[in-house]
Amino acid sequence: MGNVLAFFSHDRMCEQMGALCGRTREEIQALLIDSGKQWEFERGQLSAEEFHQWFEEATGQSVSYPDLVRAASDIFELNASLVPVLDTLKDRGHRLVLLSNTCISHFEFIWNEYEVLQRFDDFATSYKAGAIKPERPIFDLALSKIQCAPEEAFYTDDIADYVNVARGLGIQAEVFTDTPTLIQHLAARDIQV
Repeated sequence: MGNVLAFFSHDRMCEQMGALCGRTREEIQALLIDSGKQWEFERGQLSAEEFHQWFEEATGQSVSYPDLVRAASDIFELNASLVPVLDTLKDRGHRLVLLSNTCISHFEFIWNEYEVLQRFDDFATSYKAGAIKPERPIFDLALSKIQCAPEEAFYTDDIADYVNVARGLGIQAEVFTDTPTLIQHLAARDIQV
């Protein structure tokens, strides 16, 4: 999802969350990203409510739950050029499964803000898998959802290490750089969009 389907900014997230509690972007980055707390949330080790409680305790500030969710999640910009590609793939009968490191708050924000996730047949998210890419369990979850042999699946990601793990599992995979290049990768596999 991130930087393929929707571009995002952790800097913006940290800045917006910091504005809620009188902290700088750098302070929130240290508290959230550098500490690994965000990855715990993305692994599903914390519910959104538990994350909210942790944030208030960590910053010593009372912050409304809706404000925190908005500040932490309003960090995405839809990659609109990808939407027609998804539509064409779907129209031609291809099964679409999203494989993403994400927390429930980010997933729900994208679901509600943009009408794009509704195009997918299923989802393999880190918060459901209890693991983040490149860990094996999230790829195992995706493989269980694609309903085809690994070599019949195609996967794209902006992070080369994740693509390499997918290839090691027998999945056809390419690094995502932009939509025109993705279209070329699909065409090389006789998938015209």
